Amino acid sequence: MSSLPRCPVSLCLLATIALSGCDDPPSIDRSGPVAEWRSYGGDAGGSRYSPLTQITKENVASLEVAWVYHTGDVDDGRETRLGTAFQDTPILVEDTLYVCTPRNRVIALDPDTGEERWTFDADVSTEGMYIVTCRGVSYWLDEQIAPGDACREKIYMGTLDARMIALDAKTGRPCAGFGDDGVIDLSQGIGNRYPGEYGVTSPPALVNGMLVTGALVLDNIRVDAPGGVVRGYDAHDGRLRWSWDPLPPGVSFVETTDESGETVRYHRGTTNAWSVFSVDPGLGLVFVPTGNTAPDYYGAQRDGLDYYSSSVVALEASTGEVRWHFQTVHHDVWDYDVPAQPVLFDFPGPDGPIPAVAQATKLSHLFFLDRRTGEPIFPVEERAVPVRGVSSEVLSPTQPFPTRPPPLHPETLTPDQAWGLTPWDRHQCAEKIASLGYDGPFTPPSPEGWIQYPGYFGGTNWGSLAVDPERKLMVVNSSRMAGEVYLVPRAEADAKIAAAAARGEDAMIEPQAGTPYAMRRTFLLSPWGLPCTRPPWGVLQGIDYTTGEVRWEVPLGTVEDLAPLPIPWKLGVPNQGGPIATASGLVFIGATMDDYLRAFDTETGEELWKGRLPAGGQATPLTYRTHRGARQFVVIAAGGHALMQTRLGDAVVAFALPE
Repeated sequence: MSSLPRCPVSLCLLATIALSGCDDPPSIDRSGPVAEWRSYGGDAGGSRYSPLTQITKENVASLEVAWVYHTGDVDDGRETRLGTAFQDTPILVEDTLYVCTPRNRVIALDPDTGEERWTFDADVSTEGMYIVTCRGVSYWLDEQIAPGDACREKIYMGTLDARMIALDAKTGRPCAGFGDDGVIDLSQGIGNRYPGEYGVTSPPALVNGMLVTGALVLDNIRVDAPGGVVRGYDAHDGRLRWSWDPLPPGVSFVETTDESGETVRYHRGTTNAWSVFSVDPGLGLVFVPTGNTAPDYYGAQRDGLDYYSSSVVALEASTGEVRWHFQTVHHDVWDYDVPAQPVLFDFPGPDGPIPAVAQATKLSHLFFLDRRTGEPIFPVEERAVPVRGVSSEVLSPTQPFPTRPPPLHPETLTPDQAWGLTPWDRHQCAEKIASLGYDGPFTPPSPEGWIQYPGYFGGTNWGSLAVDPERKLMVVNSSRMAGEVYLVPRAEADAKIAAAAARGEDAMIEPQAGTPYAMRRTFLLSPWGLPCTRPPWGVLQGIDYTTGEVRWEVPLGTVEDLAPLPIPWKLGVPNQGGPIATASGLVFIGATMDDYLRAFDTETGEELWKGRLPAGGQATPLTYRTHRGARQFVVIAAGGHALMQTRLGDAVVAFALPE
């Protein structure tokens, strides 16, 4: 066996330099600002903006993994119906990072090292649950409790099984003085619930001593689904202070009992508010994004209960009274609910700043409203849309369209716009598009089937958007995947559901019980399982919010983790999660179906860096710096999303510049 030849010392030194890299690690500027991330959206108004400047456009390429924490909470469907989705955005308050896991564990970590400080397990049952996730927790300083006493600092978490839990932020122990030993039963007054039909996936809002929460309702199950009441509780002791039953003006509900004997205080089947709220303490308002009145795809039996559906609603924080509401879709029968947290910002009006709210929707419509009145800042047009639905349905003849920013999603889809890797699969897609038909985003539902584009997935979803007030830019991500949807006549649907149940299978039909039609939906795909629509299938856009103009658009994500071969083809991919912005001119976002966290130039959309994740990053990141001597960290939950079929895991990953 021969030995490797020896080299002169000088050549070996050159080789060592070449292998290790010629550039020294960037020096870390420790003189800049420090900042927390106290709320799910960075602040109470959901701006997702940080004043931090340590990580810059010049040094972001040097980011590396600083620490990783594994929660131990992940399931691929063997314990839950479909599997878990780690959509959490942790919060950083003072010197502690608070994480919630899909099955409602709360974990407190050292933010600089990832070391565990305490854990709390809500011990939820996930029987029958379709969505298994926790998007975040909330923090509140209770000034009614003396400094140093237990539960002066509280962490609140809503649970999948409809509880609101208050924990001591220092120890993780339930707060005995809140509710019933730290717990409010949110199912009180709701009435009969199927397993997994009613629960909380988003953090509550805290404003002026009030804790405000809605709940997720599975709204494709039945006409008389649990009601979508929003309630305000005393944040100190958990007493119910008010409830907003989203009924049309002049309509009231009388308390009754259901067939099981449960008390029903809130009208069944009303629109629910499952996403994240924003608050303006100065105006005393809570901004509520609403979903649909049950069921999603057939509305002939709603009897006006969708008055507040697919809207942003401003509630008085002290009373729950409606100050104003703005509806983004009339008589929504497309599941185009408002999924994104309303974002509060100052719009530069001609006579000075206008307190505004930006509301993104699944249609990728973006409405700028005066948050005092709900009046649009830019014109909104009511445009005629098709109304040829099933005979029993009465569709709205017009729908609201924002003029600025313009709709951020394509609104045409014709057979000659079909996409495929080869002429054969492109032809198959063209035939499918021609047979189903597409007449814009409000194509009426029918038993013959129709194309929904944007799809039920979005457009923009719960990730919302980020605001950079220095550059007067908003950054928003969205998906561009079409859906193929069918109304299924009741007798046919019931027979298929029964036959599938006898085989121990899922019929993949949403029942919409109590109506003449069930519903079946899937993505519009070629025979090879690829989208029939042209890429990009996911984009990131920068919008000048002073003019409403789209300044830049780039594909978001690659097919590296989707294709049979790991080719990083920048086609843009569907995404769930949202962006954050920093004062140094960077946007960070995961969200994509490839396993990366990315950094972009806020002003141009140029991708500057990407860091590999151990699982799907279908969550919104956060950034913080705890003290002057510390590094700036960018942290993301990397645990995947079962419904998106991304890689599942349980990691919280922190990136920073090298020491």
